[in-house]
Amino acid sequence: MSSTPARTIRRRSVGRLAAALVVLALGLAGCGGDTGGDDPGPAATSGAFPVKVEHKYGSTEISRQPTRVVTLGLSDQDPVLALGTVPVGAIDWFLERPYGKWPWAQQLWGGTPPEIVGERDDYNLEKIAALRPDLIIGLYSGMTQQQYQQLSQIAPTVAQPKGHADYAAPWQEMTRQAGRALGRPERAEQLIAEVDARFAKARQDHPELAGRSVAVVEPYEPGKYAVFAPSDPKVVFMTQLGFTVPPTIVEAAGDEYAAEIGSERLDLVDVDRLFFLTADASAEPRVKADKVYATLDVAKQNRAVFLPYDNPPLGAALSFSTVLSVPYALEQILPLLGTA
Repeated sequence: MSSTPARTIRRRSVGRLAAALVVLALGLAGCGGDTGGDDPGPAATSGAFPVKVEHKYGSTEISRQPTRVVTLGLSDQDPVLALGTVPVGAIDWFLERPYGKWPWAQQLWGGTPPEIVGERDDYNLEKIAALRPDLIIGLYSGMTQQQYQQLSQIAPTVAQPKGHADYAAPWQEMTRQAGRALGRPERAEQLIAEVDARFAKARQDHPELAGRSVAVVEPYEPGKYAVFAPSDPKVVFMTQLGFTVPPTIVEAAGDEYAAEIGSERLDLVDVDRLFFLTADASAEPRVKADKVYATLDVAKQNRAVFLPYDNPPLGAALSFSTVLSVPYALEQILPLLGTA
């Protein structure tokens, strides 16, 4: 991905989900425990169709239960897998592969990799058509109206959820939209409720987190930091645990997804609990060597947690922010919090 700081952090954070800070090749093995999506529940019945799904470019009618689904959003495969359907086609992420590496989804692929039909928002229409899909989904995407019209000639196509900017719909809406398209809205709501219950239990088990101030930061270059806004999925995850975002960070981020700061403004992140998302092994010692950071109480009192994007993919799970990755992130991150 791009090495340009502020304006491309959004893309870097998105792409990093499959390639860690650019997203690194994970090559992970194993599965990270129950994700809430291992049991797909009862299958949709033919009586659920036809269904009409509203989206950014209008509405799409799906006449029968889809069995050959192509996913074109960067994380669309997760809600589709969680709902019991294995996509036959998916996109590439910056020369990565969107399957097989994420521990929260590995088992659900069942050893059946999808055909790669493009990279990010560059779709190969011929490959998509050759798969004979009966449904195309592009939820977490930048699909244009022209692309939507072209894809709709191949199969019923559901574009980005309406009312949200591209790449900005929350995982709950992504799950609901996939549930509508697959004729499984009740199962989608059940999956969302299961994740909500996990957060509720986490808050109950960790009452010491309630009201504590938090910051989620990416040290993307020496002396430069991205402080994520309250609306960013990684920060939303933390606030669902009971943390709060200080007004100073809210003000600094403004309408952006993150505030880009230099070392001289690290006072913004002198909070009760600080989370650094690190792309490689050099990031943590680099941050700790920052002379300004060393003066902060959060550093002196060892209240910072460094979460790698890779090995294990904790930062990736937070950034990916899907019905499958959020439970994995909860399971992996809660033990790191302690009571400090």
